[in-house]
This record gives sequence, structure tokens and C-alpha cells, in this order.
Amino acid sequence: MKQTLQLRLSQQLNLTPQLQQAIKLLQLSTLEFQQELEQYLSENPLLERGEEAAAGEAEQPEPQWEMGEDDGLRWEGTGHGGSDDDEDFDPASNIARDLDLREHLLQQAGLLPLSHRDKSLLMMLIEALDDEGFLAQSLEDVFSQLPEELIQDYELELDDLKIALIRLQHLEPLGVGARDTADCLCLQLRQKPASAARELALKIAQNSLDLLAGRDYTKLKRAFKCEDAELKAAQELIVSLNPRPSAQWSAASPRYVSPDVIVQKVRGIWRVRLHDASMPKLRVNRLYADILQKGDGGHLARELQEARWLVKSVQQRFDTILRVATAIVERQRAFFEHGEVAMRPLVLRDIAEELDLHESTISRVTTQKYMLTPRGLYEFKFFFGSHVDTDAGGECSATAIKALIRQMVQQEDKKKPLSDSVLAEALSAQGIVVARRTVAKYREALQIYPVSQRKSL
Repeated sequence: MKQTLQLRLSQQLNLTPQLQQAIKLLQLSTLEFQQELEQYLSENPLLERGEEAAAGEAEQPEPQWEMGEDDGLRWEGTGHGGSDDDEDFDPASNIARDLDLREHLLQQAGLLPLSHRDKSLLMMLIEALDDEGFLAQSLEDVFSQLPEELIQDYELELDDLKIALIRLQHLEPLGVGARDTADCLCLQLRQKPASAARELALKIAQNSLDLLAGRDYTKLKRAFKCEDAELKAAQELIVSLNPRPSAQWSAASPRYVSPDVIVQKVRGIWRVRLHDASMPKLRVNRLYADILQKGDGGHLARELQEARWLVKSVQQRFDTILRVATAIVERQRAFFEHGEVAMRPLVLRDIAEELDLHESTISRVTTQKYMLTPRGLYEFKFFFGSHVDTDAGGECSATAIKALIRQMVQQEDKKKPLSDSVLAEALSAQGIVVARRTVAKYREALQIYPVSQRKSL
């Protein structure tokens, strides 16, 4: 192969360490950001929290963005306010861990006045439950798995397990230890006061749950020779039951979210400010910095530079979050005033162009960042969405359309629920032209059942 020399020009973007660090910090959630800072603080001796700094060093007041109803944005140099006394207190550390279903049942079993033999059998059945709280195995299978020496020592028989199962099914929550959903509902129904509705509900739960789930009322009335009022009473009784014993018991830890910004309306002005708890007071240790400036401690020069980069990156993170949050609130002011039906169409590009930032930066800022508002806690991404054109030549956001669909379904006649085609026609009458399949997609996103499953007697 002949070797040749070629001259080629190309452009390449190299990210500096400072920029890489800023991008990394920007895309972290508040909790991840706090954990990352803890690691930096443990590794770099020149970094310290603000409250650890020397006394007398004044805190800079934290600026806030405000939005007036008439004059738009203006800068205000007021501080956060509030006390620093409890900043190290973590409320999450004082929250008791919830028990799971098995632990809850074992606690109840431990309080029963039973012999060691009977209590052991009951606890064994509790351990045999599946994650739904059902005993999927037959008692014969459970009995066959017992060690032979245990059966002989305690003189166990299958009837002993049957008695233990009865005890289990009388524990809370009702329905635990059932074979399946139908059995679970029957166990709960048998604890209800005797009535005609209960007897009909028991028959339906035992034989025709599929017809009830499909709302095939005609077949149900024919099968059980009942009238509308009787079937409705039985249906209401079944719907009031819990089909899954484990529904209210979960071993999963709750997910805590800390807001990054707080939005408030004060005297007619929407104000956006950073949340105090999400802003660590971070600074370079003054003593070490003075030593390095005098030429001593050269081995710490690198740590000093990294500490300064980090402080700057942290400040840049919060400045960017505040700017983006303020732009969102300005664009979606109608939402804060009137709710989801007033949500405006908004895409990342709109905010990026307004703030002269890259669209990828807006994407990082709006991911896992939260805004506490008078209407609730929202992720920044909630305020962005697609849109459809209106007859008047304007645009309507997908969030507003979903809110309108939810309103119409809530107000519909339950005996004659609105189909997707009817919903599309109702939206068209308001100047919002959407296809039936689009309405179906939005309805499914709202977890609203189709018309056949929303019909009631």
C-alpha cells in the first residue's frame, strides 16, 4: 500500500473540566446533587459549608426574580429570610418504616392466645402467602412440604392446616389467605350484614365476575333473575371491597421530592425564588486560601482550583434553574391563575431561545427539578407539551385538552357515557379539532376507561 500525506481541516468541540463539572451538576436531581456535594466536601479540604466559615463574613443576599401582572420581570435583591438553625435536620430520618403485609400479619399472630404448635402453623401459612396476599398453593401441597419429623412430633394432620387457614383469614386485612380474587371478595362479603344485596353479590363473585367486569348487565340480570335496582346494590357492594389484600401494604420505601423553586403570588405578583433547603451554603476555606496566596502549601493549589470551580458551578446551577423556572412561570401564568385548562403550548426550544441557552441545557434543567406552587408540586417538564391547532388559528396544549376530556367525563351521564367520537365532536364545538384516535390516546393517558367500561346502571 502506497503511503501518502493528506491535509484535512475539521472542527472539534472539547469540553473543559469546568464545563463538564457544570453540566454534571446541572442534570442532577436535588437529592443526587446533595449527595454529590457531600462527596466533594469529604475529598477536598478547602471546601466547607457556609455555617462553618469564620464569624463576621457577611452572607450575600439572594436575588429573586419577580413577575408583575403589568410590567413583567424585575430583579429584586432581597434575601431568602428564614432561620438557619434547623438546616441540618432531615425530617426523612425521623419517619418510621412501614411494615409490609407479612410483618403486619405476623404481629397479629404473635398476639393470639395460641399454643406454640398452632402459632407455628399459622406463621408458616403467612410465610407461604404470595405478594398479593393470596395462598396460591393448596393446603395439600403445603402439608406435603412439611418435614416428616415435624408431622410426627406434633401429630399434625391436614385438618390442623385448615384450622390455621381459618385463623389466618380472620386477620386484618380481610381477604388475606384467599385462593384468588373471587375468593378474596367472598371472604369479605361473608363478614357483611346479611341482606339480599349481599347474597346476590356473593353469587356474582363466585360465578360471574367476568360479566360484572365487562359491565354486561343484560346477561347478569338474565342469569340471576334480578332487576336493575337489585343488581346495582350488589355491584356497589362488590365495588366497595378490596380485591387485593396487599394493596395498602408495600415494602417499597416512599420517594421523597424536594422542590428546587417555590412559586407564590404576593399582592398580585407571581414570585419565583429558590428553595432554601435545596441551596447549600458552600465556600472555599478562607484560612487555607490565605496560606496559598502567601505561597505556602503548594500541594493544595490543585484542590484550591477545584474548590473554586465547584463553587462557581454550584452558583451557575442555581442561576440557570431560577432563570428557567421564571421563564416557565411567565409563559404559563394562565395555568397558575386558572388551572390545566388554561395551559399554553410550550416546547423546550421556546425557553432556550428566550434565555439564549442550548436546548439540551433546558432539557437537563427541566428533568427531575420540581416547582412548589399554590396548585401543587410539579416537575418542570409538566409545563411542556405538544399542541393542536384551533379553528381560530391559535394553538391548544395537550395538557389543556386532557383537562377538558377529564371534565367532560366527570360530568357525563353514567348511564350513557360519552364515546371517543362524541368527545372529539364536543372538543370540535369548542374550536379544538382532534381526531377520535387522538382523544382515545389522551383518555388512556388519563387512565379513563373506554365507554363500555364506564357504563353503569
